[in-house]
Amino acid sequence: MNSTYPSVLLENAVNEFASLPSVGRKTALRLVLHLLRRKPEEVEAFAGALTKLKNEVHYCRVCHNISDTELCPICASHNRDRQTVCVVENIQDVMQVEATGQFHGLYHVLGGIISPMDGIGPKDLEIDSLLARIEPEQIHEVILALPTTMEGDTTNFYIYRHLSNDHPEVRVTQIARGVAVGGELEYTDEVTLGRSILNRTEFVTN
Repeated sequence: MNSTYPSVLLENAVNEFASLPSVGRKTALRLVLHLLRRKPEEVEAFAGALTKLKNEVHYCRVCHNISDTELCPICASHNRDRQTVCVVENIQDVMQVEATGQFHGLYHVLGGIISPMDGIGPKDLEIDSLLARIEPEQIHEVILALPTTMEGDTTNFYIYRHLSNDHPEVRVTQIARGVAVGGELEYTDEVTLGRSILNRTEFVTN
């Protein structure tokens, strides 16, 4: 079947944009046509920024957040509460919590949550590196801020069980359920999320 695109180059570019999450082919075509209308140096700057991002971005060696350096600015800061760590699923969640202005501790990005249906187990996540931080950093509280889903709760319980067994002196809390059940931090408004952090409760198991 013949392509509806007048140019193979155009079609290839649309295919690449359409491969991005939540980008349909109509949106992809609109973006590509927009780039065609831009000046060559602007398109080169756009492409260069993406290439530089992919080739030079770092993941913090401590918390696994994205960083321009080996140690991210949050982990390097002396103005943070270094004895409190907020555990989140992904990098977007760090940005979301930071936007509330209500949390002043450190973070730990797991890089996902336990999901047997998707073949993701504890060893596929940054859980061991979290547990390894407890004693050297003298962490007193771990805040579990994972999605309020079955997978999130499973991950919460796994972390809680290991902390309670190996580090019973550490306080384990979870954000208040102001975040809707089944919801993700990325889609929670800043006021609600901020209150959920301030009103966090002791982690309890059913």
